[in-house]
Amino acid sequence: MNWTGIMAIYLHEMDRMRRTTVQSIFSPVISSSLYFVVFGAAIGSRIPVIEDISYGSFIVPGMIMLALLTQSVSNASSGIFFPKFLGTINEIYAAPLSTTEIVIGFVGAATTKSIILGGLILATGLFFVEIYIMHPFTMILMLVLTSLTFSLLGFLIGMLSSNWEELSVFPTLILSPLVFLGGSLYSINWLPEFWQNVSLVNPVLYLVSGFRWSFYEMADVSITTSLIMIFTFLILNISAIIYIFSRVNKIKQVTQNKASKNRKKY
Repeated sequence: MNWTGIMAIYLHEMDRMRRTTVQSIFSPVISSSLYFVVFGAAIGSRIPVIEDISYGSFIVPGMIMLALLTQSVSNASSGIFFPKFLGTINEIYAAPLSTTEIVIGFVGAATTKSIILGGLILATGLFFVEIYIMHPFTMILMLVLTSLTFSLLGFLIGMLSSNWEELSVFPTLILSPLVFLGGSLYSINWLPEFWQNVSLVNPVLYLVSGFRWSFYEMADVSITTSLIMIFTFLILNISAIIYIFSRVNKIKQVTQNKASKNRKKY
């Protein structure tokens, strides 16, 4: 295992986080703070407690999960797409790095960024609402697994995207609606029975529910089901990456062609 090469990619991506602090850190934290103020204080004061938990506290796990999913995909997809767009991906391919080492470098950095961001949003929430973590080990496990799984998904999106439009389609049109409709700001028990059944089709529901259970032992589905779902997503993403990179020569050729076309276009 070429740990020097892995660390070179990892540290380069982490340094990109430092260079884009406003976009990577401040923007998500400020957005979450506004949610805490608007939903936690303004709207939450009009909603009765939920199983002895205030509404402001209730939405904290959902807000963390919302930021975690979107930022994991965004960080990983942009991390691999920029080298493709600029053509510097050829330098990475030319380096003595295996496919596994390349993935570890990019995905590891995106996962680390998401975990840091999740911790910052959790700390921010403490200034606005009272938070309890009844199962810290499960909370950390869900945090790490979710960040890793969606960083892998973001890496796949970045590899397969040929332009900026394709890069933004999944996070904007698919992921964000799934997160908002996945119980991040409410319990599906508040919905009519028909829509409760519809919500069970949303995979994000299981992640939000499991994460909330680690805080307050409140869940729309069992924690066992949530863990099974996140491990299933993780295995599916790993399998997809293995399949795609099993055709590595073709990917290199396609990447080079797309990068050349994009540079001419822009």
